[in-house]
Amino acid sequence: MGALDYLSNFCTVTSTRSKRKPMQTVEIKVKMDCDGCERRVKNAVTKMKGVKTVEVNRKQSRVTVSGYVDANKVLKKVKSTGKRAEFWPYIPQHLVYYPHASGAYDKRAPAGHVRNVVQAYPASNAPEDNLVSIFSDDNVNACSIM
Repeated sequence: MGALDYLSNFCTVTSTRSKRKPMQTVEIKVKMDCDGCERRVKNAVTKMKGVKTVEVNRKQSRVTVSGYVDANKVLKKVKSTGKRAEFWPYIPQHLVYYPHASGAYDKRAPAGHVRNVVQAYPASNAPEDNLVSIFSDDNVNACSIM
């Protein structure tokens, strides 16, 4: 068998197929009013190549697509149904340090969610940085014991 495996390496045909997209989950905010809107969006996305699952939540105006797809192509396909669509702009409230920062709170957001904005996260000057600067030679008000 060793000789056959060796010879089969020379006879294999290498294909120039492009690599498959990575498995990912795309969340999109779509305004849907009725069952017809929901069905139209779901059917459009389900027919795409590489889509494994499609979940539609009309109450939250949310479409979740899982599969080997490109996020921008999914968004474009949803927009082609005539609906206004954007990537899901909300994150769970418990992941944010300052959920009531300006721009983070959105009264149209689903319960327990806030907008994903930079102001909702703490500043980069962590307490460890402040402790290091107390004993710095550049600080004129450094420790008076020294």
